[in-house]
Amino acid sequence: MLRIVNRVLTALTGLVLLALGLAVLCGGLDLPHRWGFSMPSGWPWTHGGDVLLSDHNLTKWRGEGWWWPVVIAALAVLLVLTLWWLLAQLRRHRLREVLVDSYDGGGALLRGRAMEDVIAAEAEALPGVDRARVTLTGRRTQPRARIGLVLAAHARPGPEAHRLRAEAIEHAAVSAGLDALPAEVKMRAARHRAERVN
Repeated sequence: MLRIVNRVLTALTGLVLLALGLAVLCGGLDLPHRWGFSMPSGWPWTHGGDVLLSDHNLTKWRGEGWWWPVVIAALAVLLVLTLWWLLAQLRRHRLREVLVDSYDGGGALLRGRAMEDVIAAEAEALPGVDRARVTLTGRRTQPRARIGLVLAAHARPGPEAHRLRAEAIEHAAVSAGLDALPAEVKMRAARHRAERVN
């Protein structure tokens, strides 16, 4: 989700800045006059001496009672969205460690990468699974697993998902002392060459 938001925001910001830059460059270099074309009526920058914001545009709405509350609200929303986006970038997507309850009041820390490797190895040992990729997310006391499986051509998704839940995921949850290990599983079929029939 965050990756899609990043791409959309980057693309929109880039397009807006590119269009604005080209419009200012066109007016600043006086291209309509030099190249003999006209801009649409109401176009703000048509001559080389035009400024981005005139004194009239800068002071146009200051006398209105709604102007400053709208400006402050828009800037506050922009600030909140920017901070949310920044914190989302800084947040670790992959869980580094899982807290294993040792039932003595303490606990032990299990490396997240080690748990991912164990789940992936057990998933790949299942019949019908060619490859598995596991990523742990969430909190260290309540991890979640994102599992990507590449199934062999003869495998059926339903039984493979049931086996994965009953074996690899359940074993990982029990060994880490977790009540449950929620998992999101994405499956796809392995690509293979077409067989030639004689």
